[in-house]
Amino acid sequence: MTFETLGLSPALLRALADTGYTTPTPIQAQSIPAGLEGRDILGAAQTGTGKTAAFGLPLLQRLARETPPKGPRKPRALVLVPTRELAVQVADSLKEYGRHLRLNVTMIFGGVGMQPQIDNLRRGVDILVACPGRLLDHLDSGHAKLDAIELLVLDEADRMLDMGFLPSIKRVLARVPKQRQTMLFSATFEPRIRALAMELLDRPVEVQVAARNTIADTIVHRVHPVDSARKRDLLVDILAARHTDRVLVFGRTKHGCNRLAEQLDKAGLPSVAIHGNKSQAQRQKALDAFKAGRARILVATDVAARGLDIPDLPLVINHDLPMVAEDYVHRIGRTGRNGAQGEALSLVAPDEGGLLRDIQRMLKAEITMETVPGFEPSQPLQMNAKPAQGRGGQRPGGQQRKPANRSHGKPQQRAASPHAGPRQHRGGGRRRRTA
Repeated sequence: MTFETLGLSPALLRALADTGYTTPTPIQAQSIPAGLEGRDILGAAQTGTGKTAAFGLPLLQRLARETPPKGPRKPRALVLVPTRELAVQVADSLKEYGRHLRLNVTMIFGGVGMQPQIDNLRRGVDILVACPGRLLDHLDSGHAKLDAIELLVLDEADRMLDMGFLPSIKRVLARVPKQRQTMLFSATFEPRIRALAMELLDRPVEVQVAARNTIADTIVHRVHPVDSARKRDLLVDILAARHTDRVLVFGRTKHGCNRLAEQLDKAGLPSVAIHGNKSQAQRQKALDAFKAGRARILVATDVAARGLDIPDLPLVINHDLPMVAEDYVHRIGRTGRNGAQGEALSLVAPDEGGLLRDIQRMLKAEITMETVPGFEPSQPLQMNAKPAQGRGGQRPGGQQRKPANRSHGKPQQRAASPHAGPRQHRGGGRRRRTA
């Protein structure tokens, strides 16, 4: 199958050819025809599967072929996303695909001044890519109007629910016309997502390109047991040995990520950090430095790294294990994309054994454990231990976070290539994360 067979316009096909895209991914092949027909879509797809083009190409084609209403140009398409970084990536992709169309794309997110965004809205907008919180600020102040919206997209809807955006989303939706085309994408069709879809979508086409509880089998998983006090030294040794690779390192807290990046920098390993305490300009500067190779190592919290699209990333290192097992899947999903080989290393202290046990139960497989000579831990991993709240039980931003109950997990099984699934959340929503 090629993009030509999907019914895309010559202008979009030219843009795709300019970027070197010739063959649609599975999510694109299934979503684009339905989107072009004006159907609502409920899609299950993770980051890296090409879902931005899956909703973006039909969106661009519809707007380009229809004459906008007379008067000041107001947004006709709204894409809601959970994070600033994802807003930038989606907007950049839409501009790239629509380079031969006369459509204006504007981003709205927090962490930057409102006036430039107000100026962009006043100049006229066709497509608005926005985070819910800042969009509400503009709506409440009268700077943004959504009464002309024809297409609505919710990207990474599961993450928006995790971050506590559901009330904000509903307030935004109250300003959007009921007669519209809606596309909702999530990592899974979990019950909360299906409930939201029933409210928003009209007889949607369901698109699911990956089975639940699967991750790329091109990723090698490994654990290095090590005392907590010696993690940084072991990390420096690993990074020094992998001197040609770009590496994404995950920490648990904003302060910890900052400190770790500074320590790595002092050790001669150019590093930058991103987390919620940094301004959007600082975060974008750090990402640009990492992607351009000026910094080999990016240290990030879970939420700050959500939605990052980093090509050719061979290695992800967990300096600290996540407090919730499902976050492991999102972390390692940064590597091993599009059939490439990837590696996920976790530095695990003895008192993090319980967190490792939860991850293995979720993966339904044990992870290879390798002790690095010279870094032998002072005691074995305590697989039944609960994490110490003073050290690792803090959520980013200082809020307490209780480890999820994993008593339902299946017995561990050995497997050469463990598989895990998209993030599954049970029960009610969580408090908003700020990292």
